[in-house]
Amino acid sequence: MQAITDSYDFVVVGGGTAGSVLAARLSEPDGARVLLLEAGGDGPPTAAANPPAWPTLLGTSANWGDTTVRQSATGTTTPLARGRGLGGGSAISAMTFVRGHHSGYGAWTAGGAKGWGYDDLLPYFKRSENAPGRDPVLRGVGGPLTVGPASPPHPVVAALLTAATQTGYRRAADIAAGLEEGFGWSDLNIVGGRRQSAADAYLTPARRRRNLTVVTGALVHRLLLRDGRCAGVEYGHAGRTGTVAVGCHGEVVLTAGTIGTPQLLMLSGIGPRAHLRDKGIDVAFDLPGVGANLQDHPLAAVVHRAARPVPPGANNHGEAIGLVRSRLGICDPDVQVLLADTPGCHTPVADPPDGQGYRIAVSPMRPHSRGTVRLASAEPGALPLVDPDYYGDDRDLATMVEALFLAREIGQARALDGWRAHEVLPGPDVKDDAGLRAYARGTLASYMHPVGTCRIGIDDLAVVDTDLRLHGVDGLRVADASVMPAIPSGDIAATVYAIAERAADLLRR
Repeated sequence: MQAITDSYDFVVVGGGTAGSVLAARLSEPDGARVLLLEAGGDGPPTAAANPPAWPTLLGTSANWGDTTVRQSATGTTTPLARGRGLGGGSAISAMTFVRGHHSGYGAWTAGGAKGWGYDDLLPYFKRSENAPGRDPVLRGVGGPLTVGPASPPHPVVAALLTAATQTGYRRAADIAAGLEEGFGWSDLNIVGGRRQSAADAYLTPARRRRNLTVVTGALVHRLLLRDGRCAGVEYGHAGRTGTVAVGCHGEVVLTAGTIGTPQLLMLSGIGPRAHLRDKGIDVAFDLPGVGANLQDHPLAAVVHRAARPVPPGANNHGEAIGLVRSRLGICDPDVQVLLADTPGCHTPVADPPDGQGYRIAVSPMRPHSRGTVRLASAEPGALPLVDPDYYGDDRDLATMVEALFLAREIGQARALDGWRAHEVLPGPDVKDDAGLRAYARGTLASYMHPVGTCRIGIDDLAVVDTDLRLHGVDGLRVADASVMPAIPSGDIAATVYAIAERAADLLRR
């Protein structure tokens, strides 16, 4: 083992959303020495602070630049968003802060994640947020993140929201809280007209502490394992030759995300035996669930050309959502509807070309398809092979088609008469189930919510236990979106904050 230069109580690998929370919370007690390692830079691009500019960030160095492998159901590849730099995904995302419906967390406990239901997470949801004026039983006050609806709301999104209620859907009082179905204004991580990332809310205030060390440009190559325990990490520093080894006499916490965390585990010899051997990596611990169970929300949209100029947005473009059931007989909401003031952000199409349009995007919230993250090579800096297997289970495509039908119905409501010129996509020639299936496959986009590759559980394919400790290796935990057993029925950021807040309690305990 390489000579260790220093040792810490906690080493946190990955300075994104979860890592910012963990580094801040773990460095609160006097005497606990915390090291945070982040592969990206110290600060995001200038445009990151400007909420409506977020789509431009996906083409910068603040995004790792992952693309899926060719998808078997569509024959296409799909760009993914993975934050690189302090704040991670929270520094480049669309800033939506919603929990998803409470029923979605029931799949966690049903799958073996005892103690991780909605009610168990509620104290940590509340701890992360400052949402004054809401129901105090459900919402927090005084947390690091100040969250709330768009201010001012965009007039097109307001018309879309009215159109949804005219179509017969319920108007939700607080769609972000997780107990309602229907349509309502999302909470956003926008404060005073500027993005508030995890780094802004948690890490920046904490960096004044002498017991917290933050190193950026630090790509972790492998975990240092000794006698069944993680004793530290080895990392390379941007612009320097060689590597640095640091020790940890407490616990190493992986917060590199759904893609980065399983990649690092496999590079360290922890993962599916056959795959590691195929890549020439010595097997330290055969853990077949590492990199399995990948889930993401696919996205498609109904796009309209506007009859008059659409005012420029001041927020995140998608200010309101609906959480609904795709058809009768469904027990819980299984579709999210995103109401947006632009024709294209997440989607690979941006018609009309002059931008004078709006869209009603839809996504199956409970996809049955499962994919993998696998190594492309044993080189630490190589992007891994990401295969969400979108529409690999045909039930997901069937749900998407139902969702597109309901989006079309909303698009024809009278509240939009003053804005609607005509439907651009899928277009008037696409009328039936077969046509919408082809359209959904041809315009497949990621909603950018990957989860599940190091899931909590007790079976042979689980990676961490209910205290987030890695099965089979002492001194090592995972505390990011990769531990989610099933994808929430909504955007995942609020859930990641809650996981990290709870992980801090578990580690300090």
